[in-house]
Amino acid sequence: MTTSAVDGVSSGQEKEGGVRGAVGGSRAFAWLLVVTGAAGLLASWVITIDKFKILEAKIAGTTFTPGCSLNPIVSCGSVMESEQASAFGFPNPMLGLVAYGIVICVGVSLLAGARFPRWYWLTFNAGTLFGVGFCTWLQYQSLYNINALCLWCCLAWVATIFMFWYVTSHNVRAGLLPAPAWARNFLGEFTWVLPVLHTGVIGMLVLTRWWDFWTS
Repeated sequence: MTTSAVDGVSSGQEKEGGVRGAVGGSRAFAWLLVVTGAAGLLASWVITIDKFKILEAKIAGTTFTPGCSLNPIVSCGSVMESEQASAFGFPNPMLGLVAYGIVICVGVSLLAGARFPRWYWLTFNAGTLFGVGFCTWLQYQSLYNINALCLWCCLAWVATIFMFWYVTSHNVRAGLLPAPAWARNFLGEFTWVLPVLHTGVIGMLVLTRWWDFWTS
């Protein structure tokens, strides 16, 4: 078994009770899944509650302002009431309640010593790819169509970005995804660079999108 600081992997067959070809992960990688999943779940939970409060207020003929609506730009209420906030016909955070819960379950299973076959890891990777793609669409909508940011959404974005890159790194290093040797070596030492750069690019877009507001 080989491990690295965060995205270590273990494969092959355990001496007792193992499954041939199954792959596990390091404790650090498992904890990363638990933490990012918990962050996304927390964000989804708070947004869902605030969404229900907004709907209840509308029915009662009043208004509800979420606590994270701080100014015209950082305005969670504007994001929650947008059409994009229900992209699939129901509030987006309800999808997050399920998806991030699954991530936590995977992380806890790894902490307990679980090992999964290749199809499982690739399906999990596809799920995180969908998640980061959906977040990218929501980021574009927030910046250029809704013209507002939700802090809880931002937390979910960052959590999803980190889990996507680390799951992808895990699968590449374990040989579950084909990649040249240099890529495996890079990911073995510098996986953290990718989510940090990804998050940094989004941060720069947010900064430049409302530069006059931030500097006024």
